[in-house]
Amino acid sequence: MTIAKVIGSIVSTRKHEALVGNKFLMVETLACMDQDKERFIAIDTVGAGVGEIVLITRGSSARCSTHNINAPIDAAIVGIVDDENNII
Repeated sequence: MTIAKVIGSIVSTRKHEALVGNKFLMVETLACMDQDKERFIAIDTVGAGVGEIVLITRGSSARCSTHNINAPIDAAIVGIVDDENNII
């Protein structure tokens, strides 16, 4: 799992049929230890919004978090952090 901050939303009028109805969000990982920040797009499965700190799963685990296991998903938001004071 990865901890990231939602920094924006993505609007896509044309997309793979398995992704229709899903919300795409731009996220930026939080810098931890020696790791650099990274930006990427993630499917929102929990109703997250811009500015929130979220938990993200990637790879095949991301597909499992949606209703369509065959959808072309590489990253999915699976949780919203309630108290970010202890992680930053």
